[in-house]
Amino acid sequence: MVKLTFSVDEGTAQTLKKTAERLRKPQSMIVREAVAEYAARAGRLTESERRQMLKAVDKMIARPPTRAQSEADRELRAVRRVRREGGRRHPAQ
Repeated sequence: MVKLTFSVDEGTAQTLKKTAERLRKPQSMIVREAVAEYAARAGRLTESERRQMLKAVDKMIARPPTRAQSEADRELRAVRRVRREGGRRHPAQ
């Protein structure tokens, strides 16, 4: 274990104390569990971010194509051919 010292406001300290008493766990365990839960959620989108991204996708899908389907098909065939041949000839920068 690593010992840390940090400051929290009075309300947070009271919440931590009450939660530890209610769950009959040490305050340090409550903090460890809270940090683990926060870390697990930190990479996820919030509901508002998710809605914003979905709106952006909807706008993109609603726009008319900028090039002919045959041109897009030709590009896809080229990408697939390169992937079958082993990908990039030079490292990505």
